[in-house]
Amino acid sequence: MAAVQLNGIYKRYGETQVVHGVDLDIEDGEFVVLVGPSGCGKTTLMRMIAGLEDISGGDLTIGGTRANALPPQQRNISMVFQSYALYPHLSVYDNIAFGPRIRKEREDGFKPRIEAAAKMLNLSNYLERLPRALSGGQRQRVAMGRAVVREPSLFLFDEPLSNLDAKLRVQMRTEIKALHQRLRNTVVYVTHDQIEAMTMADRIVVMNAGRIEQIGRPLDLYDKPGNLFVASFLGSPSMNFVTGTVVSDSRGAALVLEDGVRIAIPEARAQQGARVTLGIRPEHIETGSGEGHPGDAPFTVEVIEPTGAETHLYGKIGGNSWCVTTRARPGIEPGQRMTLGLPLAHLHLFDTESGKRLD
Repeated sequence: MAAVQLNGIYKRYGETQVVHGVDLDIEDGEFVVLVGPSGCGKTTLMRMIAGLEDISGGDLTIGGTRANALPPQQRNISMVFQSYALYPHLSVYDNIAFGPRIRKEREDGFKPRIEAAAKMLNLSNYLERLPRALSGGQRQRVAMGRAVVREPSLFLFDEPLSNLDAKLRVQMRTEIKALHQRLRNTVVYVTHDQIEAMTMADRIVVMNAGRIEQIGRPLDLYDKPGNLFVASFLGSPSMNFVTGTVVSDSRGAALVLEDGVRIAIPEARAQQGARVTLGIRPEHIETGSGEGHPGDAPFTVEVIEPTGAETHLYGKIGGNSWCVTTRARPGIEPGQRMTLGLPLAHLHLFDTESGKRLD
């Protein structure tokens, strides 16, 4: 196992810089997920850790050793890709054994490791099969088995579940997390799927435009996002937002929208006259009906999405599309007017210009 340190890491292609001075410490045995939209630099950062991309500047340390100039095979890492990268003409056993054979290891030395990895990944009954006879999830487990047999100090996963269907993704992310809990190797996992990040990570690194926006434990980032980008990226459905001007009078502090709607906000969270963006997660909104009360927001239902466990109600407040999530099954029809209760304890306030959280 190995700790990983990135100090001022950046990547430049010609005049274009795509990763900007990343600082990140990953503890020995930690499961860290790099998450962000396509093109944010997360895969480039992983490829620099793996040695598949040159580092333009900064220092990379793996297990206490500076690794900037080390070739990939000397970094003691294993990487699992989005594509399974299996040899179609080789059996499952031979695919897993390919690496040890290339390294000229003795068969009696690596065979027990293959059998142990196959048992761990529920592949023992498939070792003689060719990849075409396996499901997508089984193929991905073969790719993971190939990584496990190398006994690396560091696992790198590059969007390994992107090619799987929704049900299989849920199963596989559980298996990857269980594998980590058994092996306790250091893991760096790249995904654009924030649900994967929330459910798998010890810590999440949220990236945007080649920079780190925020680092923290999943629920810490969910409950207290540091800026508008993190708040909007984490959560499904995503956080609702509306922008207005702060006023404070005999009725207390409030955010006044352009259409005159007044939403009560916590005292002393923003200055009088400031332009502020308010956010609240769909599941924290309280639903009502009829005319509004001070602090509530008028809401007209446009679309209803029942999912079974929850119902999503879509409409607009202040010109912004909002989603309300309720576990009840309300008898509501499109076009019906409601009032939404916005509990002060669940409101997030951000400076509209900078996007930073207002504490």
